[in-house]
Amino acid sequence: MGIAIGDIAESTLQVTRNTKNTFIDEHFRADPDCQGIVVVEDDRPIALVTRTFFYQKLGSLYGYNLFINRSSSLLMKTDILCFSYETSIIEASEQAMDRMNADLYDYIIITKDDKYFGIVTIRSLLMKFAQIQSTIASSKNPLTQLPGNPLIEEHLNKLLSEEKYSVLYIDLDQFKAYNDLYGFAKGDQVILQTAEILRKNTTNGFIGHIGGDDFIIILPDWNFESLAEMIIEQFNLLIAKVYKNDHLKNGYVITKNRAGIPEKTPLVSISIAVVNNKNRAFSSVEEIVDYATKIKKECKSIKTSCYLTNDLVKCL
Repeated sequence: MGIAIGDIAESTLQVTRNTKNTFIDEHFRADPDCQGIVVVEDDRPIALVTRTFFYQKLGSLYGYNLFINRSSSLLMKTDILCFSYETSIIEASEQAMDRMNADLYDYIIITKDDKYFGIVTIRSLLMKFAQIQSTIASSKNPLTQLPGNPLIEEHLNKLLSEEKYSVLYIDLDQFKAYNDLYGFAKGDQVILQTAEILRKNTTNGFIGHIGGDDFIIILPDWNFESLAEMIIEQFNLLIAKVYKNDHLKNGYVITKNRAGIPEKTPLVSISIAVVNNKNRAFSSVEEIVDYATKIKKECKSIKTSCYLTNDLVKCL
């Protein structure tokens, strides 16, 4: 999720490298919850005085007499972890938990416009991270565990500001007939294996599961052709394994239409409708979706696996 670490920043005391340790001692004693004080220079964070390190030094042999009346520069830690306000919670969490054990619970320092902004405690970071993970988990499709519609919408909303993008809307044609004939368990296996084909071949993009037999891939470029071809080729190999031999030989199955009349239904195929901004600009997500719907309709009218853009159709 796109939550910035600056959104959970808190304020804490700021001092300079010349601040006396007597002042820091008084502040720590007056505020037992304060675990650190940021040292700044020209409004920029340069170090951190942590409660633990401060009192470890004061509590050592001769430490109190040696340090208490001197400047904070003697007891500050310069190896600090700083992030700009816009850094994502997930990225910050990964780096914060990769620190040495001795530094693991030190405040994370946040800057904005290269100036000190605030701090984030490990407790608040982990709580927010757990909340984000819970939200992501609840947004995933329960069958494929691919991101569901809330995360898909979030990624689509980001597209409009991107220089290049391609959106691949993917769905399975005649899948209902397969489900009705072979059962939901086998139908679920086709969906799962289709999701795995998308995962395996999409190395530089976002994959989402809209629902049922509908998927989406969002790419940060216009290089969709080889991906679409690979997906179709591997899907066709999959389909050859999930039908009985006589159905494969015939190229169709017998199903009943809504009127109860038996009819020939083609085998499951995959349609990929591609929308990108190479030759056309879009002003809203709704416009992208509407345009994709038109392409999907054309794509589904072709009774075989294919991909289609506004200027290209290819069947495999």
